[in-house]
Amino acid sequence: MPKLTTDEVTTFLAEPGHLLRVATVDADGMPRNVPIWYIIDDQRIVFTPRVHSVFLANMMRDPRVGLTIDEEALPYRKVTVQGRAELLYAPGADDEWRDLYRSIASRYVPVEQAEAYVQNTIDQPRALLGVSLVDPANKVLTWRMPVDEEDPTGIWARRYFLDGTIMANLADGVAG
Repeated sequence: MPKLTTDEVTTFLAEPGHLLRVATVDADGMPRNVPIWYIIDDQRIVFTPRVHSVFLANMMRDPRVGLTIDEEALPYRKVTVQGRAELLYAPGADDEWRDLYRSIASRYVPVEQAEAYVQNTIDQPRALLGVSLVDPANKVLTWRMPVDEEDPTGIWARRYFLDGTIMANLADGVAG
């Protein structure tokens, strides 16, 4: 599949309405994947779990996360990140970053509704976390379906295709 260019990634992540899916691991080892609102700030994916959310507790115990932002319509753009979540503000410091919270909410609902949402939940502490898109320790992958004049056979990475030798071995019951 074609990778997104830097400009395509920037445009896609800035578009309102896409949800961030945050994958963490619970204390018992079970995976957890939570859809949440986000914003891009200072080359980081930034999000705001509530103080009692399980996935916040998971990230405080183990900051490793898997993130996905994708779309349901063609060309099915996707950005995934394997990395570490950084605590930017602990729960209770919400006043220090409330304007950013308003910006996050405004990406998903009209400004008036976003303000009402912020005001109606102002007494509920949140943390502010970020995952860097430029930290070399984090792995960022992107892809989309081929568009316009691109080769339509480029829908899979080469590693997913079996060559004739592998297919012959599989047909003969021999591991390649």
